[in-house]
Amino acid sequence: MAPPGSAHMNFTMGGLVLVGGAMGYLKKGSKISLLAGMTFGGLLIGSGVLITNGESFKGHSLAAGCTGVMTVAMGHRFLKTGKFMPAGLVASLGAVGLAYNVKKAIEWMPDKDD
Repeated sequence: MAPPGSAHMNFTMGGLVLVGGAMGYLKKGSKISLLAGMTFGGLLIGSGVLITNGESFKGHSLAAGCTGVMTVAMGHRFLKTGKFMPAGLVASLGAVGLAYNVKKAIEWMPDKDD
Protein backbone atom coordinates (compact mmCIF):
# COMPACT_ATOMS: atom_id res chain seq x y z
CA MET A 1 0.00 0.00 0.00
CA ALA A 2 1.37 3.41 -0.97
CA PRO A 3 1.74 6.04 1.75
CA PRO A 4 -0.74 8.93 1.78
CA GLY A 5 0.23 11.89 -0.36
CA SER A 6 0.96 14.12 2.61
CA ALA A 7 3.62 11.67 3.87
CA HIS A 8 5.69 11.78 0.66
CA MET A 9 7.31 15.13 1.42
CA ASN A 10 8.48 13.99 4.84
CA PHE A 11 9.84 10.68 3.55
CA THR A 12 11.67 12.55 0.78
CA MET A 13 13.07 15.23 3.07
CA GLY A 14 14.08 12.59 5.62
CA GLY A 15 15.99 10.67 2.97
CA LEU A 16 17.69 13.82 1.68
CA VAL A 17 18.70 14.88 5.20
CA LEU A 18 20.10 11.40 5.93
CA VAL A 19 22.11 11.41 2.71
CA GLY A 20 23.27 15.00 3.32
CA GLY A 21 24.52 14.13 6.79
CA ALA A 22 26.40 11.13 5.45
CA MET A 23 27.91 13.27 2.66
CA GLY A 24 29.09 15.84 5.21
CA TYR A 25 30.78 13.08 7.15
CA LEU A 26 32.35 11.41 4.12
CA LYS A 27 33.59 14.65 2.51
CA LYS A 28 34.65 16.66 5.57
CA GLY A 29 34.75 14.10 8.37
CA SER A 30 32.00 16.03 10.16
CA LYS A 31 30.59 13.83 12.91
CA ILE A 32 28.04 16.52 13.81
CA SER A 33 26.71 16.43 10.22
CA LEU A 34 26.34 12.67 10.47
CA LEU A 35 24.62 12.86 13.86
CA ALA A 36 22.29 15.69 12.80
CA GLY A 37 21.49 13.95 9.51
CA MET A 38 20.67 10.70 11.25
CA THR A 39 18.62 12.42 13.96
CA PHE A 40 16.58 14.79 11.82
CA GLY A 41 16.36 12.44 8.85
CA GLY A 42 15.15 9.67 11.14
CA LEU A 43 12.59 11.94 12.78
CA LEU A 44 11.27 13.09 9.40
CA ILE A 45 10.97 9.51 8.18
CA GLY A 46 9.27 8.67 11.48
CA SER A 47 6.80 11.48 10.87
CA GLY A 48 6.00 9.93 7.50
CA VAL A 49 5.38 6.59 9.22
CA LEU A 50 3.01 8.28 11.69
CA ILE A 51 1.09 9.87 8.82
CA THR A 52 0.93 6.56 6.96
CA ASN A 53 -0.47 4.90 10.10
CA GLY A 54 -3.32 7.41 10.39
CA GLU A 55 -1.66 9.73 12.92
CA SER A 56 -1.56 12.69 10.54
CA PHE A 57 -1.68 15.45 13.17
CA LYS A 58 1.13 13.89 15.22
CA GLY A 59 3.22 13.19 12.11
CA HIS A 60 2.90 16.68 10.68
CA SER A 61 3.49 18.25 14.10
CA LEU A 62 6.69 16.22 14.55
CA ALA A 63 7.88 17.19 11.07
CA ALA A 64 7.04 20.86 11.70
CA GLY A 65 9.18 20.81 14.83
CA CYS A 66 12.09 19.14 13.04
CA THR A 67 12.01 21.43 10.03
CA GLY A 68 11.62 24.46 12.29
CA VAL A 69 14.80 23.57 14.17
CA MET A 70 16.59 22.89 10.88
CA THR A 71 15.49 26.25 9.48
CA VAL A 72 16.61 28.25 12.51
CA ALA A 73 19.91 26.43 13.06
CA MET A 74 21.01 26.35 9.44
CA GLY A 75 19.60 29.80 8.71
CA HIS A 76 21.76 31.17 11.51
CA ARG A 77 24.77 29.35 10.08
CA PHE A 78 24.02 30.70 6.59
CA LEU A 79 23.78 34.27 7.89
CA LYS A 80 27.03 33.82 9.79
CA THR A 81 29.06 32.29 6.93
CA GLY A 82 27.24 33.56 3.84
CA LYS A 83 27.74 30.14 2.23
CA PHE A 84 24.67 28.72 0.54
CA MET A 85 25.99 25.14 0.58
CA PRO A 86 24.99 23.41 2.72
CA ALA A 87 23.54 25.84 5.28
CA GLY A 88 21.44 27.99 2.95
CA LEU A 89 20.08 24.98 1.10
CA VAL A 90 19.10 23.14 4.28
CA ALA A 91 17.55 26.32 5.75
CA SER A 92 15.54 26.83 2.55
CA LEU A 93 14.34 23.23 2.42
CA GLY A 94 13.56 23.41 6.11
CA ALA A 95 11.46 26.54 5.62
CA VAL A 96 9.46 24.88 2.84
CA GLY A 97 8.97 21.79 5.00
CA LEU A 98 7.98 23.93 7.98
CA ALA A 99 5.34 25.83 6.01
CA TYR A 100 3.93 22.64 4.49
CA ASN A 101 3.79 20.70 7.77
CA VAL A 102 2.31 23.56 9.80
CA LYS A 103 -0.44 23.88 7.16
CA LYS A 104 -1.10 20.14 7.25
CA ALA A 105 -1.00 19.96 11.06
CA ILE A 106 -3.63 22.70 11.22
CA GLU A 107 -5.77 20.79 8.72
CA TRP A 108 -5.53 17.60 10.81
CA MET A 109 -5.80 19.27 14.22
CA PRO A 110 -8.24 17.33 16.38
CA ASP A 111 -11.38 19.06 17.58
CA LYS A 112 -11.33 20.35 21.15
CA ASP A 113 -14.27 18.06 21.91
CA ASP A 114 -12.28 14.90 21.06
